[in-house]
Amino acid sequence: MENSKPLILISNDDGYHAKGLGSLIDMVSGFGRLLVCAPESARSGFSRAFSATMPLRLKLRRRWEGVEVWSCNGTPVDCVKLALSELCGGRRPDIVIGGINHGDNASVNAHYSGTMGVTMEGCMKYIPSVAFSLCDHSDDADFAPLAPLVRSIVARMLAEGLPRGVCLNVNFPLVPRFRGVRVCRMARGTWGNEVVRCRHPRGYDYFWMVGDYTNDEPEAADTDNWALAHGYVAITPTRVDVTDYGAIETIKGWNLQ
Repeated sequence: MENSKPLILISNDDGYHAKGLGSLIDMVSGFGRLLVCAPESARSGFSRAFSATMPLRLKLRRRWEGVEVWSCNGTPVDCVKLALSELCGGRRPDIVIGGINHGDNASVNAHYSGTMGVTMEGCMKYIPSVAFSLCDHSDDADFAPLAPLVRSIVARMLAEGLPRGVCLNVNFPLVPRFRGVRVCRMARGTWGNEVVRCRHPRGYDYFWMVGDYTNDEPEAADTDNWALAHGYVAITPTRVDVTDYGAIETIKGWNLQ
């Protein structure tokens, strides 16, 4: 790949064939050389998992001027690790981008998200990283309205980077027109009714993981859930370091021996 242009590494958790990833490629192709390494099929909910017990394979799916698209049989994090090791040709990407995800990754969903797994993996390698998600699970979702802001964020990150250990989680509401942008915190939320038990005709039980999400602070106007519910794009700066520094002295006070 040409070394004169920025190297942009892209992955997702919906698979290399997803419309959101294809739309993202179109949006950012003018910024540099694009290296795409994405799962061969959907890997939603894989968070930061990587494959330690099975061999991984890479397959070149498409190549055209300035763009290579590879698939991997592993997780989103596997895709990033393999791309950095095997596909970058010794170069360090200038930015890692996850998405565009079909469905939001706001609030605690960020902890489960394979899209955020991509972004956190890049961040842990000290590469400026961002995840983009749209509140629409449809396979044929319309990503076109996201393009101006996606390009603006990518351009700013390529020019200025991000603080070390910080990445961005960007969620777009499903509305006819965005009301604006809110830089906000993750909402406190919980999932309930997560398991549905079913009875198989052959006499055993099986289970579906589903669930209902509840925003536990719906009136808090400084959260990503509030922003999305009111038509704003939510940008949440997210840290790799999950230490609760405020609790350190409290725990020290336990005088554990």
